[in-house]
Amino acid sequence: MIKYYKLLDTINRRSMTKEVLRLQIDVSSATMSKISAHKTVSLDTIDKICCTLNCQPGDMIEYIPADNSKD
Repeated sequence: MIKYYKLLDTINRRSMTKEVLRLQIDVSSATMSKISAHKTVSLDTIDKICCTLNCQPGDMIEYIPADNSKD
């Protein structure tokens, strides 16, 4: 599963809100909700964020394997 906690940490460290980022990259509030919920967003959105924050995708997302073990 892709997690966006690095992005959320980055915007917090920059004293930026998700709303300010949303307006800068010109995406819907639904897209920002998807990021907050670690849901799928388009590569276009990832590209816009990288351009705005001057970062690489790995600076804002991380793949974390799902725990598929049965208890």
